[in-house]
Amino acid sequence: MKSVELKNKQLSELNLELISLLKAQFGLRMQLATQQLSNTNKLRMIKRDIARVKTFITQRQNDHE
Repeated sequence: MKSVELKNKQLSELNLELISLLKAQFGLRMQLATQQLSNTNKLRMIKRDIARVKTFITQRQNDHE
């Protein structure tokens, strides 16, 4: 996910994106625990996307104050 895509989203859309990423991360963690995850790099990418979305959420909240 590119930061340019996130820049144009509203706060509510960012929150929905965060929820979907957290669900995806949970699924990947379960696959890792049961040794069904073949590409462990996906877990790292999801983790970074979550951090990126949280950063944009914090920026939007600070802009509105």
